[in-house]
Amino acid sequence: MQQTLHRIFENDSRRLDIVPDKSISAVVTSPPYPMISMWDQIFSRMNPEIASLIERGKAERAFEVMHSELDSVWAEIRRVLIPGGFACINIGDAARTFGSKFQMYPNSERITHSFMRLGFEVLPKIIWRKTTNAPNKFMGSGMLPGGAYVTLEHEYILIFRNPGRRDFSNEQQKHLRYESAYFWEERNTWFSDVWVGLNGTDQKTSTTSRERNGAYPIQLPYRIINMFSIKGDTILDPFLGTGTTTMAAIASSRNSIGIEIDNEFATLARSRALSKWKELNEIVGGRIAKHLDYIENAVSRGKKLNYTNANLNMEVMTRQEKQLSFDWIKEVKQVEKDIVALYSSSENRDPRNGELQFGLFSKAGGNDGIKK
Repeated sequence: MQQTLHRIFENDSRRLDIVPDKSISAVVTSPPYPMISMWDQIFSRMNPEIASLIERGKAERAFEVMHSELDSVWAEIRRVLIPGGFACINIGDAARTFGSKFQMYPNSERITHSFMRLGFEVLPKIIWRKTTNAPNKFMGSGMLPGGAYVTLEHEYILIFRNPGRRDFSNEQQKHLRYESAYFWEERNTWFSDVWVGLNGTDQKTSTTSRERNGAYPIQLPYRIINMFSIKGDTILDPFLGTGTTTMAAIASSRNSIGIEIDNEFATLARSRALSKWKELNEIVGGRIAKHLDYIENAVSRGKKLNYTNANLNMEVMTRQEKQLSFDWIKEVKQVEKDIVALYSSSENRDPRNGELQFGLFSKAGGNDGIKK
């Protein structure tokens, strides 16, 4: 992979006219969460009726109208996804008090129903346990029965597939698919339906439009992009925010399109991609470091690894990993209004010596995150 293209548009995602039909391989996004107060203003700008409903305490109706606005985005996603393409939505349920009434608002279920109505195939979802949420932050009467409530300590990654199956019979597509493989041990972790250990990210923002954002840790979109797409694919995030999905796409050798209605956040997303790209190589270094540890542990237990990956010069567990390769980011630059990432191949690099590009990788210090 020599280069990828990343485009950020200031636009309303309810109309994605700038994205052609069947041009997106995967959608990775986290929308505003209905019935979470920090998003009330966003939804009210989408539909002024929402502000009136909230003010009058019409909670159930406000919940439904908020989701009806998101439904327009999901319909556009149905149009732009390729057959067999994936839509992965990070969402949390909401718990909120209106007047004297406290209850939960099931955002995950409502979004799932929307995708089912659109004809998507509903796949098993992932429960992401957020380390920032703890059970000692109880709600209600504390230690007295009858008035305490279960704490929401997790969010969901909802996974939907556009009908049809993707065709990998083309030789180039087949080659890129094998290059985009993941390690055996990554597969066992990534495809579990419970994710733990993904540290949350700081959601404070310096923008004037709002005090907080809904950013997720980069490991989340990075994993999803590598699970459900191949190198050279185009990834869409219709609620780009601070640009974490763009960053993850660059790290994964995928193209991307980000849609963000807020001018300040769109500017911030561009700035992050152009200024923090060197840190993205740590993600690749971290994956190699963890695989080296896995090999050492397996050998110490008497496990025989029968395959070698020539690109990485290391043993792997399965035949499907033999062509796996990583692309190291050499430069990220702005070309007119777009962002272009340039890469060098992992071939002819020895990850065992710890002297990879920019000196970011070492066996002891690799990680799969990005510095704040």
